[in-house]
Amino acid sequence: MTDGTYQAIAMIIYFVAMLAIGGWAYLRTDNFDDYMLADRDLNPWVAALSAGASDMSGWLLMGLPGALYASGLVGGWIAIGLTIGALANWLLVAPRLRAYTEVANNSITVPSFLDNRLHDTRRLLRWSSGLIILVYFTFYVSSGMVAGGRFFESSFGMDYHLGMVIVAAITVVYTLIGGFLAVSYTDFIQGLMMVAALVMVPIAGVMHVGGLGNLVKAVSEVDPHYWAIWGPTTTIIGVISALAWGLGYFGQPHIIVRFMAIRSPKEAVAGGTIGIGWMLFAVLGAAGTAIAGVAVYQHDKSKLADPETVFIALGKLLFHPLVAGFMLAAILAAIMSTISSQLLVTSSALIEDLYGSMTRTRGGDVSGNRMVLYSRMAVFAIALVAAVMAWNPSKTILDLVAFAWAGFGASFGPTILLSLYWRRLSAMGAFIGMITGAVIVMVWGNVSGGPGGIFDLYEIVPGFLGNLAVAWAVSRTSRPSEEISQEFEAAVAAART
Repeated sequence: MTDGTYQAIAMIIYFVAMLAIGGWAYLRTDNFDDYMLADRDLNPWVAALSAGASDMSGWLLMGLPGALYASGLVGGWIAIGLTIGALANWLLVAPRLRAYTEVANNSITVPSFLDNRLHDTRRLLRWSSGLIILVYFTFYVSSGMVAGGRFFESSFGMDYHLGMVIVAAITVVYTLIGGFLAVSYTDFIQGLMMVAALVMVPIAGVMHVGGLGNLVKAVSEVDPHYWAIWGPTTTIIGVISALAWGLGYFGQPHIIVRFMAIRSPKEAVAGGTIGIGWMLFAVLGAAGTAIAGVAVYQHDKSKLADPETVFIALGKLLFHPLVAGFMLAAILAAIMSTISSQLLVTSSALIEDLYGSMTRTRGGDVSGNRMVLYSRMAVFAIALVAAVMAWNPSKTILDLVAFAWAGFGASFGPTILLSLYWRRLSAMGAFIGMITGAVIVMVWGNVSGGPGGIFDLYEIVPGFLGNLAVAWAVSRTSRPSEEISQEFEAAVAAART
């Protein structure tokens, strides 16, 4: 058999496994809480790896190794910031959010939690945050489909549109039929695939060049400054901007929703240990892949034209074609895990936070079976819109991914932290703070330069700080009701058990 045949077999096995998990989850999904939050019954292993896989996407296997291959370890500041941010997210947000969402009227989405936590009688928080999620994540899903289409185009020479349709169809099917349980368990498998591939490639690379000493020597000969984490073009603003990516974690709905689904606040702590362990292996594996790539390909463009393909090239060079096929599937797993998570969160924003909220206000029918049916219809509809947007990909859609990370981080991040740790946060303070964060990101992200290059600072920093300051100032003008204070105390106590 040819190499391509082996790789196709690996892909088919992977696709069948994902669909099988979707079918299994369908049989275990009985109501709306099951469909949207797996009835809060995720074990810490599944929750942790699901959060990691849905977070990292193809950047972990292609973007990060490519950046480190091209620029050296000086390009690793973003990875450091993300690791610190993920750790803080698990420590600060996970236990309290798990406890508080149950205390706050059993909230099953981020917008519904903010609504219930702050007793927002005007529903401003639920509707505004639901709309933000619906709009931004539709673009996010679209960009994931673009990545999937281009993956098949570059890896197998397949038509872009056919590759995109395959990725979209498989992901939509298991998400639509199996809901949150299917998304979480497919993410779990995908997370294992990703970290296994990132550990195997550097180890095989070291063996290929004759040991660790030869590896270090070869890299140093190619670039004596490769190991430096501070280069001649490195700036304080640049480092702060890279590290600030970690702030985004507190406000990413598709990540923090995993905290809401874990079995108990105590297990959220265990999940944090597992999640950070996974992330360290993954990030170090990505760095190891880049280092092995430098030793093998020596920055020779005739051997490796595109740095972002270093993981793919090493996989094909160092392993049997069937194993290399599964490594290609790991890249696809990273892409699909993010699409499925964002697709489900977008569906929940449309059905639970927008449609459900308006229907309840009017006294309409929001029974569980009807909501599950509508949620499945929403998954399909959102995927269809995203696919139309991805059909003729534009740079704008792809650029929006980095911009949206800052937008979500600055809009939701401070609001989530304050809602969990400051009882005096008011609904109006949270609402105006969210709008402030979003506006600052939009304005700051479209200017550059300024005194000392201040506008080159990643927009999440001023947006995050602006949200915090405004939410604090507005909330200081009012005092929480006795009911809000009692719920706050109950949530704090529950988070400790």
